[in-house]
Amino acid sequence: MGGLMKVIPFISVVYVIAGLASLGLPGLSGFVAEMTIFVGSFQHADTFHRVCTILAASAIVITAVYILRVVGILLFGPVKNPEFNHLQDATWFEKVSMITLVVSIVIIGFAPLWLSEIIRDSLTPIVERLALAGN
Repeated sequence: MGGLMKVIPFISVVYVIAGLASLGLPGLSGFVAEMTIFVGSFQHADTFHRVCTILAASAIVITAVYILRVVGILLFGPVKNPEFNHLQDATWFEKVSMITLVVSIVIIGFAPLWLSEIIRDSLTPIVERLALAGN
């Protein structure tokens, strides 16, 4: 595979944005999720939690390597299979769906608190039960 950016550019750009979000790039939804987990787990004073947090944070490098490698192999370079030249880019309906997804990824990345406020009331009983079970 390769060269898909030339054949299906819209889908390729959305793929790159989704990949960067899963990698945890600041300003995208994946960063909020990763940072919340890392900050929450690092607040434990014991060494075990701190070491686990540092190990998990270092795994971000591995994630970056494989996501950027896949993007490079799939999207850039020459089109290796002539059959790929006949692929069609997204239809208008697919573009609307993908744009909705990308806008959601960016909004959650830049303004995550409104979503936290929405789900807080439903999460509170679950967290309380987990706290009771842990004691």
